[in-house]
Amino acid sequence: MFAELFDEHAHPLHRYLARRVGVDVADDLVSETFLAAMRSKETYDPGKGSVVGWLYGIATNLLRGHAKRETRLLRTAERYGVDLGVAETLEHKLVTRIDARSHLRRIAGALAKMQETDRDLLLLVSLAGLSVQEAAEALEMNPSTARSRLHRLRAKLKEVEHA
Repeated sequence: MFAELFDEHAHPLHRYLARRVGVDVADDLVSETFLAAMRSKETYDPGKGSVVGWLYGIATNLLRGHAKRETRLLRTAERYGVDLGVAETLEHKLVTRIDARSHLRRIAGALAKMQETDRDLLLLVSLAGLSVQEAAEALEMNPSTARSRLHRLRAKLKEVEHA
């Protein structure tokens, strides 16, 4: 059973994690996610949500261990407007997608200032490609709350980007 679970979900989970923290860290986090899932398989309740939400919830909790580093890098990018030079990470993708350094500073600052759960919700939907329902399950959040938060967060980022 776990072999099929791994075969089906490891690659998309890795792709999401790699976008957040880079390939090397993503390798470790995918392993840790499935190890944690195997250890806590008795606690998984299909009635509470999908296996996708459960796995991404575990992965998101593991990512939070790396959140301080991510926030520090975003604040550095905001403060100095520099290319962080970290290949295949969220920060690098932001740098390459945003033309003007002033835009970079504003967006990076907005992400850094977001509450951890809000940043995770936005990134689970935008980077991992999860549905709002799956992201809500991963974060143990009401789906209606997740939809309204996501709408509010996207609106804030658009304001920041166009300011």
